[in-house]
Order: sequence, then C-alpha cells, then structure tokens
Amino acid sequence: MRALTPVTNPSLTPSWDVVAYRYMKMKFLLAVLGTALLAVGCVSTVDGHKKAATPFLKDKVTGQYERSLDQVYDAAKTVVTRNGQLLTESNIHSSTNRVEAIVGRVNQRDVWVRVEALDPKITEVTVQVRTRAGGRDLDLAHELEKEVALELAK
Repeated sequence: MRALTPVTNPSLTPSWDVVAYRYMKMKFLLAVLGTALLAVGCVSTVDGHKKAATPFLKDKVTGQYERSLDQVYDAAKTVVTRNGQLLTESNIHSSTNRVEAIVGRVNQRDVWVRVEALDPKITEVTVQVRTRAGGRDLDLAHELEKEVALELAK
C-alpha cells in the first residue's frame, strides 16, 4: 500500500497566478467604471443649465425665420403647450442679442426651446429634447421645430 503524500498545491493554477488574478479583476473593474463615467456625463441645455445625460450625441435642431422674436417665442410657447406641459419661461441675458427660453415636457421627454433674435428681422429657434434616462430624441425635436414653423405660417 502506498502512503499518501501531502499535496502542496491542489489547484491547477500556480499560486503566483492566483495573486495576479485579484489585480486583473481590479483593473477590469476600473476600466468598466471609467467607461461608465465617460458614457454618462453632463450636457449643456439651450437655456444655459446643465443636465445629467449622455454627452457627444446631437440633440438639437435649429431653424431660422424672418419673424420678430416675440412672434417666434409665442409660436414656440403655443407648440409646447399644445403638445405637452410648459414648465418655465426665462430670459437669458446675452451681451448682444435678446434671448428667450422655454422648458417643458412632451411625451415624457424634457424639452428646451431657445429663441434668439439674430437681427431685427431674423430669429433663430433651437429645440433640444432629452429622455429621462439622458438619451436624445431627435425625431421629437424635428417635429416640434417644424410645428413652430407651421404655427408662424398661420
């Protein structure tokens, strides 16, 4: 009968490799966290504030109209109110141009509308739409911007 010999390393992996495994797990975890931090950040809204959202995505649609700022601003208010809920209105103090902003909710989306007088006859409208999770909704932004144009045509 053979005597049982004690086994010094019962696993198939050398002991120094098991120690390195912890460091590899830590590096992998740090890489995943770093990627998550880059994927979710802050974006600037057209009314001058910041919102937690996915950066690096186009989320704005712009249009220019030969109308006064007041006419375009009233049309934008009407469109946001008709499609959802108007939350706030504000004046953005700019050094050169008069700028008005609207914040609202349409179809469970956050909507920001910026109306800026480029000159007395030309007004620019910028519509920005984000989901609650921080994603973009360009289709809704296009739709709202076109509805502002149709409202001005009435």
